Amino acid sequence: MTIKQAMIKGVTILKLEKISTPKLKARLLLQYVLKKPRQYLIVYDNQKLTDKEEQEYLKYIELVAQGEPIEHITHQKEFMKLDFYVDENVLIPRQDTEVLVEEVIKIAKNIRAKKILDLCTGSGAIAVSLAKYLENIQITALDISRKALDVAIANAKNNHVQEKITFVESNLFQDLAQEKYDIIVSNPPYIRSEEIEKLDEEVKREPKVALDGGKDGVEFYRKIIDQGYQYLKYGGYICFEIGYDQKEEVLQIIKDKKQYTETYCKKDLYDNDRVVVTRLG
Repeated sequence: MTIKQAMIKGVTILKLEKISTPKLKARLLLQYVLKKPRQYLIVYDNQKLTDKEEQEYLKYIELVAQGEPIEHITHQKEFMKLDFYVDENVLIPRQDTEVLVEEVIKIAKNIRAKKILDLCTGSGAIAVSLAKYLENIQITALDISRKALDVAIANAKNNHVQEKITFVESNLFQDLAQEKYDIIVSNPPYIRSEEIEKLDEEVKREPKVALDGGKDGVEFYRKIIDQGYQYLKYGGYICFEIGYDQKEEVLQIIKDKKQYTETYCKKDLYDNDRVVVTRLG
């Protein structure tokens, strides 16, 4: 089987199972098996795969066809133009979250932030990106999952920012030392508990602890807004990623607390409400 034939077969199998972006996924799997860049597949499309390469490639195609996220096979995901290792212990970083990171970077530069707290850090995508693109910053990144923190620590080292991030195992603020931060940022679990079983098969393969936002999906926003002011400098910001239909609920939680001001929402690339920002004061 040649590279070209392998691509055609892979795309066909994925299409039959109605897998999204089949051509991209078939190509990425072939690149992973051959350890070659995209250009190589184009130039040498008549090159034959070895029996071992062919078997490995088709095994991975079948896994993806059954709903396995491709990132759990390649262990690679680009986010904010940085490379991240991911596995089954962390949520796979999404492009939507880049809107949150970009907004935090803008705010941090405007207020000359020195300390940022990242709640529910997962793979460390947010914390590592902020550490990479902000100067003179110290970040505390916490997660309830020890396995997730191990992934985040590896990503900090791989992107050479480990000196700027302190990792803490904690259920939100529970085991966090009392400090004051300029910004609290979080992409918390926000799927309603009853909705999890209705998600795409790929998403259901991700850790439930990173998805389940409680009965109404806003449990974590409520806790962070309720306790966050104790960890914020006066005039400091809380920045959230939210579900596309959660804007009004989250804004109401903030309004009810009466300690926050200058609240606003930003949309993602698909025109969905995606980021909520509020300020203490």
